[in-house]
Amino acid sequence: MLGLLAFIYWSTAVYMSRQTDATIEAEIKGLEERYRTDGLAGLSRLIARRLAQQQPGDSSVYLLTDNNFRPLVGNLSGWPESAPDDEGWLDFTLGRGDADNAPHRARAKAFLVREQFHLLVGRDMFELEETQRMIIHTLVWGIVITLVLALLGGIALSRGVMRKIESINRTSKDIMSGDLSRRIPTTGSNDDFDRLASNLNNMLDQIELLMEEVRRVSDNIAHDLKTPLARLRNRLESLRNDATHDSGQLELVDAALHEADGLLSTFNALLRIARIESKAQREAFGDQDLVALLNDVVELYEPLAEERGQDLRLECVGTLQVRGDRDLLFQCIANILDNAIKYTPPDGVISVTLNEGAGCVRVCDQGPGIPEHARDKVFRRFYRLDTSRSTVGSGLGLSLVKAVARLHTMEIELRDNNPGLCVVLKMPGSGSTESA
Repeated sequence: MLGLLAFIYWSTAVYMSRQTDATIEAEIKGLEERYRTDGLAGLSRLIARRLAQQQPGDSSVYLLTDNNFRPLVGNLSGWPESAPDDEGWLDFTLGRGDADNAPHRARAKAFLVREQFHLLVGRDMFELEETQRMIIHTLVWGIVITLVLALLGGIALSRGVMRKIESINRTSKDIMSGDLSRRIPTTGSNDDFDRLASNLNNMLDQIELLMEEVRRVSDNIAHDLKTPLARLRNRLESLRNDATHDSGQLELVDAALHEADGLLSTFNALLRIARIESKAQREAFGDQDLVALLNDVVELYEPLAEERGQDLRLECVGTLQVRGDRDLLFQCIANILDNAIKYTPPDGVISVTLNEGAGCVRVCDQGPGIPEHARDKVFRRFYRLDTSRSTVGSGLGLSLVKAVARLHTMEIELRDNNPGLCVVLKMPGSGSTESA
């Protein structure tokens, strides 16, 4: 728009200046013709007659002087002091003949007559300059209006775009939180954003279908194998009861029972995670006192910590109520505490802290910790760090913790304890975890 307005100014103001020069050239030609036919006297009479016929606002400028630049006839009081250019053009300042006598520009062309007289023919540029100022004023207002309209249009467009982007962001966050049924809303306008949303929704449909199939296969396998494993364990238990007192046979049966118990525990954990992720456990929700719940969990694990020579501490700053399933919350914190005891060396300190102001529960240990690059991966099913391969476990403990936290809309964060790991459970509606 600035380029367009500059072109408009150039094509009008410059054109008017050129027209003024052309008018002066035409007047000079007329005067030259009169001089050739009637001589100097005829030229003087023509100038005097033109000056007498001038109307108010007429911008013609004439001046005929002798060889010493003394005025003979014309409407200028004296010869301008400005020096002419190579083509004889002069730009000089004169005063307007009204009350304010404001200085303004005039443009004229000078030449000699019979090598004795000087003739100056020009135009008062007052009207032209006023017109140019009016054009500039109009163009400035045009720029201002254009900027205002561009700003308003940009705000309207950006708000529309940002609303659509924010809708995609909200849906993406809900999906990342585990709600795979969420879809990006469309307006039916079939614009670029609508087509993008439709493609993303189709992709999410495929992802949800694949995830559901994988989950269904996993759950079906766990469900179908749980019953045969339970029967196998019962038979092993019967075999142990009926076995002779041969220590070798008893050890083999005990090892088989231990393996069967591990498999049953794994399948039970898979089925429980599936039930939690299907949100079928919300019917047991109620108001829970986290202080009492933490006391029960710590009391349950104190003997194990003492047996391993560890210092298990509980500190509650204030009270904290949360709406949820007590059994699931108990299992969630128990799994975290069980990991802390498992990986903390003897004489290590394990702290369980409730902070009402921060709205969080922290379980901190002095174990090897979890590398930052693996902190998102440890919540996956069956994922285990290389350093944990030699320890007992199935890699489902933190998966269950994540499922319970998601069901209760809690945030879970893993932090360094230097040494060790801190697991922070942020209760819903408590704000950022930075203050935890």
